[in-house]
Amino acid sequence: MEKYITYIGFFSGFCTTVAFIPQAYKVWKTKSTKDISLWMFLIFTTGVASWLVYGVLTDNLPIIFANIVTLFLAFLILVAKIKFN
Repeated sequence: MEKYITYIGFFSGFCTTVAFIPQAYKVWKTKSTKDISLWMFLIFTTGVASWLVYGVLTDNLPIIFANIVTLFLAFLILVAKIKFN
């Protein structure tokens, strides 16, 4: 049963992480972030970084892997928001 819980964790992390790829691609392609809230993304990126720390501290691989990728994508969007605005 624990194996299935881990699979669900990886699947959930995959879905929520992959959801950022179209936005990150659109931001870098158009160089436009006018409709993205800076405060929301700062808070979100802080939350993702915190989840990553939590995953490391609890040795939870689905949380670690998902949040490493999500943090990278969110960081790209955040940098674009600061750079292109």
